[in-house]
Amino acid sequence: MNIALWIVASVLAAAFLASGAAKIFQPREKLIAGGYGWAEDVSPLQVKLIGVVEAVGAVGLIVPAALGILEVLTPAAGVGLALVMVVAVLVHIRRHETKHVVSPLVLGAIAAAVAVLRFGPFSF
Repeated sequence: MNIALWIVASVLAAAFLASGAAKIFQPREKLIAGGYGWAEDVSPLQVKLIGVVEAVGAVGLIVPAALGILEVLTPAAGVGLALVMVVAVLVHIRRHETKHVVSPLVLGAIAAAVAVLRFGPFSF
């Protein structure tokens, strides 16, 4: 089970790292044109900060546990990313973008599962 959890956490980290990098390095206008309609409601700085939170969370899912340093940061990163996805779901609901709710809902559930398992039976 521990190996499966590492695999799930790694895939989740890759998804958040890619999403975060897109928000950090692409102009807000390009994100909006690419389907990130919610970016119209926030400033370019806020988009970049969301990207930083996602990227740091992605690193936090893997690096502390892999290095054996401050391992508690791994489940904490899972909690943080799950909370970010709760906000994303709420934003999409508020904007009546129901087709965009599934992805953050699934990512948030996986992040929460990683957090629960790393705080609990598969902690370091």
